[in-house]
This record gives sequence, structure tokens and C-alpha cells, in this order.
Amino acid sequence: MPEQKQIVGFVGYGAMASRMAQHIRDAGYEVVAYTPSAKSETASDGARLLGSPRALAEASDIVMISVPNDAALDASSYGEHGILAGMRTGGLLINTSSVSPDASRRLAKAGIDRGVAVLDAPVSGSTPEAEAGALVVLVGGEAADVERARPILDAIGKMTVHAGAAGQGSVLKLVVNGIMGASMTALAEAVGYGLVAGLDREMLLGALDGLAVISPHHKRKLKAASSGNISPQFPTALMHKDMGLLLADGAVHSVPLPTIAAATQLLALTKQHHAKDDYSSVLPVTEALAKG
Repeated sequence: MPEQKQIVGFVGYGAMASRMAQHIRDAGYEVVAYTPSAKSETASDGARLLGSPRALAEASDIVMISVPNDAALDASSYGEHGILAGMRTGGLLINTSSVSPDASRRLAKAGIDRGVAVLDAPVSGSTPEAEAGALVVLVGGEAADVERARPILDAIGKMTVHAGAAGQGSVLKLVVNGIMGASMTALAEAVGYGLVAGLDREMLLGALDGLAVISPHHKRKLKAASSGNISPQFPTALMHKDMGLLLADGAVHSVPLPTIAAATQLLALTKQHHAKDDYSSVLPVTEALAKG
């Protein structure tokens, strides 16, 4: 008889999770999912949808979480109908959500109490990288558990970085997104200044595209936003949330973050008008501010 496929269950099955799931299928696993917004028993990609996080955990060999924030993580993980209530002793829980380091550590502690290995494994990259299986996975947890999860992590990403103990993957994710968010707001302000000061738009964008000082990620965002494409590869609301998490954890450690704080304010303004659009929406918002 052929060997039965292991089942990987996703709690949260949005744009990122569904793309990661396809690579996990290609690696030889079966995928099931839970999402509170489900209106049928099957996702658009054919994944079987289960009725609660607990039911999903009971049906899965490995559980992955991909939810937007700490509140959603807590709601799906704990309680009578939560993931932990349905996981078997010795199970593996991989949390790819971008959440606070404290939330990641609490989940890891709760996992230990139930005999479940928990990794915080947020990813760096947006939907194009998820589509290509080219994410960078930033992992916190025990080294032996990281190796146990390696087939899954290798399926969804081009590189895995073991950042340290539980919660440190989330810390590294906040570092990465802080750089992304602050760099984008600085880029937006500088471009807005250049246009108001009389530089030709096409010349300016062409010059910036050829400069090494701007990352490939931000060049892609600049080109898309300047052509009017702000479709949400990484929504403004999520970037603003991550910047807020960085400021909050920075305060815990008494770390001054004045540049991050200023960038977060500009993203807050952008969120008022473009919460569901890509965070590169800060470019047209800042240009409009510069023009008065």
C-alpha cells in the first residue's frame, strides 16, 4: 500500500497561506484549512475546510497558523475550541503570523504545557515570494524542532534563519518590517519633495530605479505605486500594525525608536484612506501632502 500522506492544517487561509499551501502539497503533503469566513466546505484551491481550529488540529499531523494579529492568534489558539485543545502530545505547531514577541512566547509556553512543539516562524516576503516559494522564514524555537520542521520550511521558502529561542523569530520579523516601513516613508517623502521642486517624474523614477541605494523591493513598490497599482501584496493596515508592535516592544526594552515612530505616524495617515491597499500607498499620500 502507498504510504499515507501527512496532513498539514492551516488556521487562516488567506493570500499568503493559500500560496504556501500549494508548495506544501507539491512536497507531498495533504492540506486542510480553517478560516472563520468560510462559506463552504472546500476552499477555492480544493483544500478541505474544517469547522473550528480544534477540529483542524485534531485532523492534522502538523498545524500552521497564518493570522493577522495577536488577537486573532489568541482566539484561534486557546480555549475549548482552540488549536491547542485539539493537538496531540508530540505535535508540531508552526506560527507564520506576524505577531508580538510576547504573544509568540506565550504560545510556546502553552505548547510546552501540553507537550506540543511550537515555532514562531514569520516570513519575509509578500505574495509574489509566497507564489514562487521564495520566502525567507525567520524562526524562533528549539533547534531540534526547527530541524523537524525543515521539510515544511524548505517547501515554502528559499532560506530559513534560526533567530534563537521562542519569540526571537518575531523579534527579527519586526526588525525587518521596521526597516521596510521606515525606508518606504523616507522614499515617499524624498520623491514628493523632488516632484514639487520641479523634477520630471519619468526622469526621477528612472534615476531612482538605477541606484543601488534603493532596495529591489522598494524599487518594485515605487514603480507599481507610481503607475497607480496599489493592489495589496502587503496591506497598509498590516504594515502599520507591525510598526506598532515594534514600537511597543522597543518600549519594553527602553530602546529609542524616533525614526520608526515618525514612519508609523505617516503610515497611520495612509491607513485612514488605504487600509486594504498596499503599504506603498504612502507614496501618493505623501506626494499629495507635499503639494499641499
